Amino acid sequence: MPERRMPVSRLGRLVRMAGVGARTGAAVLLSTRSTSTAERAAEVLGTLRGLATKVGQMMSYVDGFLPEGQREVFEKAMRPLQQNAATSSKEAVIGMIERELGAPIGELFAEFGESPIASASIGQVHWARLLDGREVAVKVQHPRIDEAIESDLNNAGIIEALVSALGPRVMNARAVFDVVRQRFREELDYTLEAERQRYFGNVHAGDPMIRVPLVIDDRSSRRVLTSEFVRGADLEQAAELDADLRKSYAETLWRFVFKGYLVGGFFNADPHPGNYLFHPDGSVTFLDFGCVQPIGEVQLLRSRRVHHAALKRDEKEFEQRIIELLGLKGGSYQRLALAYTRRCFDPLFHSPFHITRPYVTELVQQIQELKKAMFAKDNSFIPLPPSMVFMNRLQFGFYSVLARLDVTADYRSIEEAFLERI
Repeated sequence: MPERRMPVSRLGRLVRMAGVGARTGAAVLLSTRSTSTAERAAEVLGTLRGLATKVGQMMSYVDGFLPEGQREVFEKAMRPLQQNAATSSKEAVIGMIERELGAPIGELFAEFGESPIASASIGQVHWARLLDGREVAVKVQHPRIDEAIESDLNNAGIIEALVSALGPRVMNARAVFDVVRQRFREELDYTLEAERQRYFGNVHAGDPMIRVPLVIDDRSSRRVLTSEFVRGADLEQAAELDADLRKSYAETLWRFVFKGYLVGGFFNADPHPGNYLFHPDGSVTFLDFGCVQPIGEVQLLRSRRVHHAALKRDEKEFEQRIIELLGLKGGSYQRLALAYTRRCFDPLFHSPFHITRPYVTELVQQIQELKKAMFAKDNSFIPLPPSMVFMNRLQFGFYSVLARLDVTADYRSIEEAFLERI
């Protein structure tokens, strides 16, 4: 998308979000062909950037978020948000780099691409060449994006929209909002992102199928992050390749996510399709480590027990471990929660498993059923622990990515290989 003026005030952003919400909602309910409305929604959400763009991006690729009749129309219109949000001008970007790194652009880079190669909700990426000849990707924050993000974080409606996309709206307790706010504020700190990028690189060191770009420390700061430049196919292109390659990609994605979670104690909570580059040897490069959820020791231990039970295909132990992990107290909510989580673990229980788009849609619909337990007479509803709020974003988004690869893979063997000593 070309450069658009980005509103940063709380009122300005709220008005634009309310407008697109009203137009989109009416069109979805009353029309079978909502192309113009979907295009308008994509334009507004992209122009707003920040958390609004994240909502639009999730709508564009997570199966089950849009009504079946309008899904294809909305996905087509919002697909540009997967790769590019609105951009900032070259002058604004160079000014940001020079202020952050304390030197003229010509002293920092031998070459600097005028046009961004990608633009996202918080920043955009430019190709550049270091003085020693290495090609690099320079991620630069949109000017004033911190003000826009803070406005969004203070708009309860936008936060509720994000939380409801992560799970049932009944989870909107203050503690959950605080976790969401913390994660998205962290995305503004590229110094922290660089630290986590190095951490994930170390967790997967020695794995030839997982590539994490090296950080160029002396060309990075709080608002500028420079990494080695990597070329590769995007998800749409990878989905057209032969089955053996797609299988390798799917298994590599699974290993990256769950080894990082169960061994490394962190998971990257932004499974956006634009964060993966696919290579001819079956390897995958992983980009963007801004939204990363740390896992506490107790939750990590309980999560490992859940996965071990699933790998053993022990249904009874699996139920017990899920009850322990989620703090369930019986009743109707426990029955629904156990059914949902058990369905999520089908790729392990029934491995080799083919993750499909209808399967992901079923998961999204199934978690919406959990809302009903809030009103159950047995008062059995237990809110999801705040530290796990991003797990559903990972589940829906990550499974939707795997569904695009449309292949059967042995996820159980992948996990057994790195969990056998834990």
